[in-house]
Order: sequence, then structure tokens, then C-alpha cells
Amino acid sequence: MTPLAVEAVTTAELAPARFAPLLDTVEIAVLADGADTGWSLDGADPARSPDRAGPDVRVLRIDAPRAAVEVRLSVPLGDTAGYWQPGADWRRTPVADWEGRARVSLVKGLAAGCLHDATGATLLTFATADPVPEAALRYGVSEENDTHVVHLHLPPSDEPHRLLFVPRARSVAAALRPLRAWYAARVDPLPVPEAARVPLWCTWYAYNQAVTADEVARQARLAAELGFGALILDDGWQRHGHGRGYAGVGDWLPDADKFPDLTAHVAEVRATGLRYLAWVAPLLLGPEADCHAAWAPYATRAAGVPGAHVLDPRHPEVRAHLVDTCVRLVRDHGLDGLKVDFLDEAMVYADDGGADVGRALLTLLGELRAALLAVRPDLLLELRQPYVGPAMAEFGNMLRSFDCPADSTANRVRTLDTALVAVGGAVHSDPLMWEAGAPVEAAARQLIGALHAVPQVSVRLDTLPAEHLDALRFWLAQWRRLRPQLLDGTVEPGRPDEQYTLVESVADGVRVVDVHSERAVPVRCAGHAETVLVNGSSAPRLVLDVLDGPHAVEIAVHGPDGRIIERVQTTLAPGLCSLPVPRTGLARISGDAPAAGGPAR
Repeated sequence: MTPLAVEAVTTAELAPARFAPLLDTVEIAVLADGADTGWSLDGADPARSPDRAGPDVRVLRIDAPRAAVEVRLSVPLGDTAGYWQPGADWRRTPVADWEGRARVSLVKGLAAGCLHDATGATLLTFATADPVPEAALRYGVSEENDTHVVHLHLPPSDEPHRLLFVPRARSVAAALRPLRAWYAARVDPLPVPEAARVPLWCTWYAYNQAVTADEVARQARLAAELGFGALILDDGWQRHGHGRGYAGVGDWLPDADKFPDLTAHVAEVRATGLRYLAWVAPLLLGPEADCHAAWAPYATRAAGVPGAHVLDPRHPEVRAHLVDTCVRLVRDHGLDGLKVDFLDEAMVYADDGGADVGRALLTLLGELRAALLAVRPDLLLELRQPYVGPAMAEFGNMLRSFDCPADSTANRVRTLDTALVAVGGAVHSDPLMWEAGAPVEAAARQLIGALHAVPQVSVRLDTLPAEHLDALRFWLAQWRRLRPQLLDGTVEPGRPDEQYTLVESVADGVRVVDVHSERAVPVRCAGHAETVLVNGSSAPRLVLDVLDGPHAVEIAVHGPDGRIIERVQTTLAPGLCSLPVPRTGLARISGDAPAAGGPAR
């Protein structure tokens, strides 16, 4: 099997392989280094197929003992419009096969992908059954063959390789739901306390590293009054925590000037009712740390962040040190949990010919989970993209979007992406920030971008104008009220290549639709006691496409700060109508109310 680094420019130039039909219009070829290989796709009879996963997931078993394997998938282009994969970020339209590349592991995404057409219906949905080992993918449009291809390179294994496939579904979200269920049935997720599912205030964007005990305590009191339930003390609390670099990390001791008594400070904040987490990057080691000389032999490669090297988790003494460090922080300072950062930096060791880094991290995280739960049974542990895949469900219960300061669109897209494959934990937004001098719509837009995740906020609450505080109270209250739909309901975000501009969430007879572009919003009142429409677009109105009725309803329209602008009883007749809802405002449609007034404008 040819390494990716020296592969031919296009997949059509690779050594040919014999393809066979697999599922729908997908064809497959399996190659193995110097070994006989065979593959089989589960049948319809579970009794005869022990790998049978259920009616919506098919399991492909590849027998190639202790051999590296390459799986090639090929799908006719048809009406292909987009290709989603967990690390897609902004590139979701088809790419050429000489461009599409990904390397994945336990702490870097997932070997998975979903090809869809212009209606949103899927043409191919696949994932590896084991999300831990390091794997490499090549994917994209084969210009020579008019197909979309995926080449998946898997390392040698003592066990048969298994891949999961989902037959064609009406949407990417519908195809990935059974995949999530398959993983969920096979992992032991870290318990998710209620404190992991409530709004959280974070110090990072509000203070960066210029954080002190007094400032945090002041913001904590305000946060508790506003309805937040937890707080994260981010980077800057530790010695040498300044300069936006990491040359001083490794000792994980409080900066005595900023936090003269961290334990007492944590107790003070917890007395407000907030749970308290602290940031730590346990794999990083900087030259200014007192412990540098002792641990430098185990940190031979530089991190991707400035100033630090990375401790190699394949060494058992490193794992023991990291577990002891994290347990000490939680136990000695009375913390409720940790925000564990930069785990993906361990992948700097992935190509050194040594043992599998993902397996070592799996061992480390298992030891860390057991040790922390022994100290804090209701542990809170935040993980961050890209290490929020299914295998990480056992080790984190707060799954956060990657950094996107002041970018409400990125927060929306990344949190929805995370939720598509999240198992167990609660998905969290990157902390929201906005300028205190900006119009209230700027604050509301950030909050709307985080609707489908637990909102984290990082602004100095005591500097916000009254209108911003009103908006914050309103949207946090709406989020709490609609949490059953937004976090736990059936969520249909639409096409990934369109950046999820119309997202529908349904549970318990309540339908929430947030709209982020000027488009008609389908509304079906039958079967829903309440429909909540959120205007995240730039227009001062929403155009409704009423699909049933007529319905006598009551409509209440709120501005971005929560003020009720209009409350009217009206009739929604089938067809298009315009409903005045201000930018970053909200409309609640309930009924059937007694018909009164004319139809909505």
C-alpha cells in the first residue's frame, strides 16, 4: 500500500483494483499489504450475522490478519452537491481527489464521511467502527472516472477491521443518527451532571491571561444572578501564565499574585451556586517550568502552540504524572472539574514509528477518568474539537466547539457538526464574545449562533449596557425553556454545504426553527402546540410558507432584547405570508386561538 506522501496525483493513476458492488450505488475494493484478504457485509438475518447492527446500519467486516488495509469506495457523481466529514470546517462542497486529505485518530476527528446530493439526500455514509487507531483518508471527485472516491488507509490490527455504512437517507442528519446510536450502544459514556447542561461563564475572551481572583469573583456574582450555572477559569491562572505563550506550563501551580489563595477563591465562587472548572493543558511542557528538567526527556517534539513541547503519552510514567497532576488540581482546590486542552498535540508523535498514540491516549484517559471520579463523582470535564468523537464519550461530558471568537456562524456550524456524531456528553459553544459598545443585535446574534449547544459566554458582565443585559437574560431564559428541543429533540439542520441556514428542532409538541438567511420558512401548525421562529437573518421579517391550515393562532413577536413588539390573534392560511420579526428577534406561534383579525402580513 503506497503511503499518502508519495501517492500519484489522482486516484485514477494508482494501481488498479477490482471493485465490487457494496450498497446502493457504492462500489468497494479492498487491498492489503502482503496478505490474503476477504470482506463481507452483514446480511438481513441477525441470527446468521453476528455483526448485524440494526436496520439502519450495515457492518462491513474485513479479514486481513495483522496487515495494513486500504479500502477504496467509489460512487457515481449523479447530482452530488456536498461531502461532509467531521473535520470539514468550511470546505463542504466537492473537492478534487488530488486535494482531499485527512488524518484522524482518537483525538483528531473520526474516519467518517457523508456524500449528499442537491436535495440533501445521502449517496454514501460510512465510518470506522473503531474510532481509536490512527487512519488516513483520501477523498474527492475523480475527474477521470466521473465518480466520488474515498480511500481509507487503516493500520495493521489483530482483529478484523470493521466499517459502518448507512443506506441512503433523506438527509445527512438522518443518516448519522443511526451511526450515533450504534456507537452509543457500545461505549460507557462519562455521566453528564445537570451542571454540564446549563449556561456557563468563561474568563478567556473577557480577560485572556490578565485574570485575577477579585475579577473572577465579581463576574461570578453577576453570572449567578443572570442564571448561569458554571464557570471556567481559563488560561492565565497558573504561574508564568502571560504573553499568550506556553513556555511556563508544566508545574500547574497558581500564580500567587493573581490567586493568592486559589482554594478559598474557588469556595467563594461556588458559594454563589456556580460550579467551578479550571483550564489545564497537561501534555504541554515549557522550558520555564520548574519540572522541565525532569520531564524534558519525555517531551522530544515541539507543540503546535508557541513555546512548549509535548509530553509523549506512550510512556507509563508520563501517564501517571499527568493523572496525578489533574487529580491534585481538583482535590486540593475543591474544583468541580477541568477544561482539558491541547490533547490533539500528542499526534506530533504519530509518525515516529513507535506505538499507536491513540491507544496510549485511550489508556491515559481511562486512568484519568477513574482517578477523577474517585475524587469528584459528579465530575465536569470539557473536551474540545477535534477530540470530541464517539470514543471520547467515555472521558468528557462537555464537548466544546473549536475557537471562533465573535463568529456566530462558526459557532452554529461547528456545534451542529459536533452534535451530528456526539455520543453522551453535552455539546457546548465556544465562549461568546461581543463589544459592549455594539448594538444589541450584535449580542443577540452571538447567542442565537449558540442555540443548539450549551451556551458559554465570555464578556465582562459589569461593563454591558442595560440593553445587552436584557438580551442576555431573555435569550438565556428562552434557551433554558427550549432546552428539551434544542439539546434533546430531533434536530434537522439541513444541508452541510449550505452552512445550516435553517435548523429545525422538535420535541414534546414544540417546534423551534432558527433561520440564518433570507428564505421561506416552512410552517406546519398541526401537531405542534407551539412554533418558535428565530430570525438570525439580516431581514426585518420572516417569510412563512404555511403548509397546512387555515389555523387560528396567537403570535407574539419579541425584539432582540426580549421586549414584546406585537401580540396578535390571527389566521394563518396555506401559502406564503410575511411576518414582521426584527433582526435577531423571535416569534412564538401558539394556538389554535379564536380566529381574530386578518391573516398575517
